[in-house]
Amino acid sequence: MGYRDKGFGGPRTMHPATCSECGKETEVPFKPTEGKPVYCRECFQKHRRF
Repeated sequence: MGYRDKGFGGPRTMHPATCSECGKETEVPFKPTEGKPVYCRECFQKHRRF
């Protein structure tokens, strides 16, 4: 069984969210969990650890 058999590589289901930092409406490829911050693409880049 390959990755494609388990649903990997298919279209992502996007979920609406509000960025925890700037308040911008965005979409994320996971279901947001209450109490955990969600960031838009721009704010995520600022919080990324290298």
